[in-house]
Amino acid sequence: MSAAEVAESELVERVVDTARYPLADPGGAGWAEVVARARHDLAEHGCCVLADFVRPALQEELRREGERIAPRAHYDVETVNAYNIDPGTELPPDHPARRTLRRGNAFVARDQIPAEAIIHRLYANPLFQRFLADCVRLPEIHPLADPLAGLTLNVVNPGMSHPWHFDTNEFAVSMLTQEPESGGAFEYCQDIRSAEAENFADVAAVLDGRGEHLVRRITLRPGDLQLFHGRFSLHRVTEVGGERARHTAIFAYSTRPGVIGSVERTRQIFGRVLPEHVAAEGHAVRGDALLD
Repeated sequence: MSAAEVAESELVERVVDTARYPLADPGGAGWAEVVARARHDLAEHGCCVLADFVRPALQEELRREGERIAPRAHYDVETVNAYNIDPGTELPPDHPARRTLRRGNAFVARDQIPAEAIIHRLYANPLFQRFLADCVRLPEIHPLADPLAGLTLNVVNPGMSHPWHFDTNEFAVSMLTQEPESGGAFEYCQDIRSAEAENFADVAAVLDGRGEHLVRRITLRPGDLQLFHGRFSLHRVTEVGGERARHTAIFAYSTRPGVIGSVERTRQIFGRVLPEHVAAEGHAVRGDALLD
């Protein structure tokens, strides 16, 4: 093995519970078993949770790292919609994007997360990326080219929530690093749309409170790794209660290189845009023609 491969394997062995998730043995029997389970859960439920992916002994360190960087998040309370497009966009009166939502969560951008942090090192680790690609049945995945949105820490303070929305990337990978005292549940509507069909009627039903039968809820714990079809599944985090914020690391990858968020969405989430976002506007790389 090269020096780089040794370093990649050592990181995985230190951080990941390799007795349950043998990432250091790509293609081995244990690897194949975990991948098969993840594929089954994604196909059946649109979501897979790998409990205690991070070693229990490191979960407090994971929490403290998030706690230290959480104050760097861009905080704002905004009126948004499920598609994260400009709420003033001209649309038919019954269009679900006309349903406005109050978003009070915050994000720490990638350029504010230390390179030595557990989540940053995992995000860039080729073994981790290869494992995720296998789980989502792809030959390879690519970190987002977006310098802000590639890796983020989502912060939902008490009294706040992350309202219904779709993701830009085809699949989502996240890890709860700090759980709230109450609330903060993850809810989703599995594959409510597809690359070929927006299915506005069902989306509107959920937003209007008429689509309870489409909503699923899962419980997440610190150190759990969640794989999720976030591009096509409407999802949210309910209001957080108590006195402790909910922290979640979001690892953003794509099936193709060069994905950069739109100017509008980037400004909403981070309160700023960079030259890369302006340069990509109008010819962003996407795998579909959905609203966003």
